[in-house]
Formats: sequence, C-alpha cells, structure tokens
Amino acid sequence: MDKLIHDDKGTTTISNDGATIMKLLDIVHPAAKILVDIAKSQDAEVGDGTTTVVLLTGEFLREAKPFVEDGVHPQLIIRAFRIAANLLVKKVRELAMSIEGKSLEEKKTLLEKCAATTLSSKLVGGEKEYFAKMVVDAVTTLGEDSRLSMIGMKKVQGGTMRDSFLVKGVAFKKTFSYAGFEQQPKKFENPKILLLNLELELKSEKENAEVRLSDPAQYQSIVDAEWNIIYEKLDKCVKSGAKIVLSRLAIGDLGTQYFADRDVFCAGRVMEEDLQRVAIATGGSIQTTVNNIVPEVLGECEIFEERQVGNERFNIFTGCPRGQTATIVLRGGADQFIEEAERSLHDAIMIVRRALKNSTVVAGGGAIDMELSRYLRQHARTIAGKSQLFINSYAKALEVIPRQLCENAGFDATDVLSKLRQKHGQGEGALYGVDINTGGIVDTYANFVWEPAVVKINAITAATEAACLVLSVDETIKNPKSESAQGEGAANAMAGRGRGGMAMRGRGGRGMRRR
Repeated sequence: MDKLIHDDKGTTTISNDGATIMKLLDIVHPAAKILVDIAKSQDAEVGDGTTTVVLLTGEFLREAKPFVEDGVHPQLIIRAFRIAANLLVKKVRELAMSIEGKSLEEKKTLLEKCAATTLSSKLVGGEKEYFAKMVVDAVTTLGEDSRLSMIGMKKVQGGTMRDSFLVKGVAFKKTFSYAGFEQQPKKFENPKILLLNLELELKSEKENAEVRLSDPAQYQSIVDAEWNIIYEKLDKCVKSGAKIVLSRLAIGDLGTQYFADRDVFCAGRVMEEDLQRVAIATGGSIQTTVNNIVPEVLGECEIFEERQVGNERFNIFTGCPRGQTATIVLRGGADQFIEEAERSLHDAIMIVRRALKNSTVVAGGGAIDMELSRYLRQHARTIAGKSQLFINSYAKALEVIPRQLCENAGFDATDVLSKLRQKHGQGEGALYGVDINTGGIVDTYANFVWEPAVVKINAITAATEAACLVLSVDETIKNPKSESAQGEGAANAMAGRGRGGMAMRGRGGRGMRRR
C-alpha cells in the first residue's frame, strides 16, 4: 500500500519507498530518528529494502520488549541478537546463488528478474516487465562506470506509462530560446559539439568604468568595440567547426540569430548536470573561453535531433562514442505519479547496479526470511542458557516480512505462514515464499522473484544494529537549560493566547475595567 504524505507547505507526496516516507515524516522522538537514519543508510548503500529495515527493527524491539519488562538485562539480549545476526549473514551467503560467468544476454534476463521483483510492490508494478527491461538496458549502457548521475531521469506529463522511453545518450528539455531559434536546423548527423561555460550576449561593463570623451565621434568607437567583442566570440565558435553550441549561461538573441544564419544549432542556459553528461558521453570538454578552441575539446555524436515529447521539446543526442550515459524519459498522468515512478525506478537502478557488482541473488517473497527463521530456531535449541529464548524471539521477528507480504496482498497471514513453516520445516522447501497472486505458497526462486543477497545482508545487519542501539539505552536525559532557553520564547508567545484567555474568564479579564 502507498502512503500519502502532506506537509505544512501543502505539497503532497504519494510513495511507498521506505526511505522517502521516513525522510518526509517530521519525527521528534530521539529513538525513532535512528530508524530514519538506517532507512537512509540502506537507501544509500543498496537502494532498496528500506521498508524491510524499518520493519525488522520494529519487530526485533517488539520481541525484546517482554524480556526487558521481565527484568532481563538488555546486554544479554544485545549479545544474543548480535550472535544471531552474524549467523544469518553467513547463512545468507551460503544460500545465495551466483549469476556470474553467464553470457551478457543471460545476465540481462537475470537482472531483469531482480529489477521486476523490486518494482512489483511499487505503483508501476503493472508494467514491471517493461520498466525492468528499460532499467537493465540503462545500467548496462553505462559499462564499468556505473555512477548514478550518468542516468538522467526526465519527467513529462501526459501520455501513459508505456510512452516512457529510454535514450541511449543524453536528452534534455529545450532551453529558453530567443528570436531566430526556429530558423536553426533541428537535426544533424555526426556533428561536432562545442560546450561552453560563458555567456554569448552583449554585456554592460561590470565595474563602474568611466570613459571621458573629448570628441563625440569617439563614442561610436566605444560602442563598436562592444559589438566587435561579441562578434569575435561568435565567429570563433563557428570557425571551430562545431555545429552544435551548448552553454551553461545565456546565449542572447544576437547570438541565436548569428548561429541560425550559419546553420548552427545553439542552446543556452543548459542545466549543469545535463552539460556534464553531454561532455562525458560525447567526449568533449567544457570551455570557459572561446579563444584557440582546438579540435580535441569538441565532442561528437552520431545523431542529434530535436523531438516533440508530449507538449515539451527535447534535444536528443544518440550514438555517442563514449556511450556511458542513458536518459529515461518518464510519461504519466499526474505529477505525483511520475515522481513516484521516478523513485521506483531509482530503487530498481540501484538494485541492478548492485547485482552487477555482487552477482549473488537469494529467493525473495519472504522465502529467505522463513528459511533464516527456521535455521535460527534449530540453532537456538543447541544453546544452553537464556540466549536460547532471545535467539528464538529473533527468529520469530524475521517472520514479519512474509506476514506483511500476505497482509498487503489481502490474504490471511496466519494460514500462509503455517503452510510456509511446514514447508520449510520439511527441509526441502528452502525456496518457498508467499505467492501473492493466489494467496498460497510457491517456489519463488523458480518464479524469478529474486533479490540481491547484499540487500538482505545489509538489511539484517542495519536492523540489528539499530535495535541493539535502542536496547542499550537505559535512560533518556534532557538538557533542561537548552530547553528553557527555547521554552521561554515559546511561553511568552503562548501567554497571549493561552494564559491571557484563561485570565479573561477568571477575573473579568486583565485589560477590562472592574465595575
């Protein structure tokens, strides 16, 4: 299910990405802030499994609560939890299956399965195969350099989800343009591209310069000088052989007209990140001056064109020689919907990147959690002492994932969990998880519900650390001094409303004349 978060400024966000929800909540409780931090860390480290982390931590603490209330020392619980977490990490590594050593095509299909698993719980779940393929294509285009900033996401309202497309290259919205823009050619093959970080328009002097003239005729020479400077700049751009000129700063109407006459395409005020991506993809480098432009600093691509997408125009560079960048153009009805789609794809991209690097996967759909839970229960029986109870409760906490999956799909969790326990207990059902389509159980590995092992390992260690951190606190201390300093200001402000109002009722009001 998704959450709709509404803040003071009136912006509405609809999301079911754990980290996004946690970031947007206005949390005051100090212990709850820890949960926000682990969700953020999971998001940064793996990109997915943020909800899992928060759920597990809450469940670990819930299981530990009765023990603490019965007077067990928290350190004993912490020790047992840590042992359990280490055992689990080892077990996950044992259970994980590697997807190394396959051909690129096979690997792609395997990665698509991982991406589809991530997307299935999101709003775009209905089109998960379509988007999974798109994400895998985008990530594999990057090659070795899998920096997130190399995948651009552009959002255009209108159309359906299916109208979203992937550009193997760079695409950005048409920038603000001046007169003369429409006369420029809108399509080039194998053009040279010049990237600038300076403005090509008439500028008044920045310093308060003062020029004394003895003869009015000299005034013309000063005006001419200004024009000559800009014409010289424009001339150098054209002479460099570039057919496309992009600049981070403005290219004025004079420049636009000048380039249009010479069949050169120009765009000013291009976003910094788009310019960086064009530079990396086309092999050009951004120049801060137009003097002596050598051919080495010009980028190139196979095809440049301006295309209409919805009611926006996009400048699209494809067939880039360095090729290590991709742009996903997302379409959809409402703004919130497109934003949620962007967040979902971000999770999927992170997962595919991780799976490419650490190519081991485990069965998803609660299968791995049930298997770990069974393994811990068995292990707990071999331990003497109190920690047997604690490790048992830790094992019980792991069942929250399959239980939550059943509830979210609208099935009876108790039924499904008993089936799963029985299957895993027999010893051969290690890959069985929740089947959210029928409400039964299914071999999730065979049905390609996979997630990278690194997600699970990270989730278990982060959740255990957070739970232990909360358990290890036995006293909360507030610093009254810092509070009273803040409090006085607030109290004075309140006095007008609160106390003043009270007084009015009590004694006929402060400011009123007594009769």
